[in-house]
Amino acid sequence: MYKQTLPIILASKSPRRQELMKSMDLDFKVVLKEVDESYPEDLLPAEIAIYIAEKKAAAFADDSNDSIVITADTIVAYNNEILGKPEDVTHATEMLTKLSGTNHQVYTGVSIAHAGKLHSFYDVTEVFFNPLTAEQIAYYIANFNPFDKAGAYGIQDWIGLVAVERVIGSYTNVMGLPTEKLYKALLGF
Repeated sequence: MYKQTLPIILASKSPRRQELMKSMDLDFKVVLKEVDESYPEDLLPAEIAIYIAEKKAAAFADDSNDSIVITADTIVAYNNEILGKPEDVTHATEMLTKLSGTNHQVYTGVSIAHAGKLHSFYDVTEVFFNPLTAEQIAYYIANFNPFDKAGAYGIQDWIGLVAVERVIGSYTNVMGLPTEKLYKALLGF
């Protein structure tokens, strides 16, 4: 059992990450700082996720002396193409059309910082989508918010319930935080 001895800062505006942290029975506060999420183009998907998580952690260097700071970044990779957050309806439609009837990988990089110590890791999950019709894609985009989600979808939303055939790996990783690995890492802190 993880016995929390230090305050935890979750540096994420993601409601899904916040929900997962609450479900883990962790006491935390959300603190946000703007961070440039660009990355070198020669990085592999797992390296990108960790690179951005560590950039976010670096923005909290002064805050990590008295608290544990948790940062994360989730990306979707389809045929070596990184699918970030969609810019608009057209972009979201393009992404979901690519993912329809195929499989892709979801990578989440996580950094835990405290008192000059930084521990980073990632998880990867393979997600298999059933084919989606143009009407289903339009319905999802119109009725749910795909614009703050990598790959233009949330597995916990309608689309995840009706279109995701199966996952290989951590379900919570696809939501944006591999809770199993995070818990194990916190035990070591």
